[in-house]
Amino acid sequence: MSTPSASSFTATPFIGKTFGVTVKGLTKQFGRSTVLRDINLEVRPGEIFCLMGPSGSGKSVLLKHIAGLERATSGEVRIGEHDASDPDTRDKVHLALVFQAGALFNSLSVYDNLALYPREHRLCDEAGIRERVMNALSILSLEKAVKKFPSELSGGMKKRVAIARALVMEPQLLLYDEPTSELDPVMSATISEIIATLREQTAVTSIVVTHDRSLALSIADRIGIIMDGRIRALGVPDDFRHPTDPDIANFLSPVIDLKNPRFKQLENSHE
Repeated sequence: MSTPSASSFTATPFIGKTFGVTVKGLTKQFGRSTVLRDINLEVRPGEIFCLMGPSGSGKSVLLKHIAGLERATSGEVRIGEHDASDPDTRDKVHLALVFQAGALFNSLSVYDNLALYPREHRLCDEAGIRERVMNALSILSLEKAVKKFPSELSGGMKKRVAIARALVMEPQLLLYDEPTSELDPVMSATISEIIATLREQTAVTSIVVTHDRSLALSIADRIGIIMDGRIRALGVPDDFRHPTDPDIANFLSPVIDLKNPRFKQLENSHE
């Protein structure tokens, strides 16, 4: 099976307004363990913001707070002017989360996986649901997978179906949790390009939690690095070419080594 290139994806803008995210003084404790420590962060409307950090650094917990899936011990997260922890925010902001494992229902076809949310929330009639689903599948070049079940899909196709399901919600804020985990380099590059293309064509604000340093350096407008529950660095990709903080330099060393072909491509693109 051939892998679609990023140029084959064409997205139609869904909703004109996008939202930024503001995190103020966010602290999260689980029992005696402090996972997030006084996080302050601003994600601008329409940007791709990549959040990186070692395993256990708190980046996925922070993403869950933005998604409204966790309540802070102290501090707040706001999506535009709306409190992310308020259930009513979901009625005011179209937010979609692409889970790390895809979170597809194995008993449902690809079509029904995508149709489930708009059906349960009565977003539109069946004709409208079909239009949303087929548009999302078309954007991700998945039309031929419409009747398949998750067990019949490759890892890369499952990731693309998960992104398509998010698009059905017509998001104004799109959250990705490790979108390239467990993928080979070719499919990882494809998923990275899909994220960039969707933002370019729909202007959706995109927050990407990732271990994939190449992804972050190649598509992010800005990058944040979290370590031990604290934001240690913020900046544009160029700021991380020669980091002076030894911990950050060690974390990024597999990428900032110029032997890395994707980093060479990134450097050439800035010349």
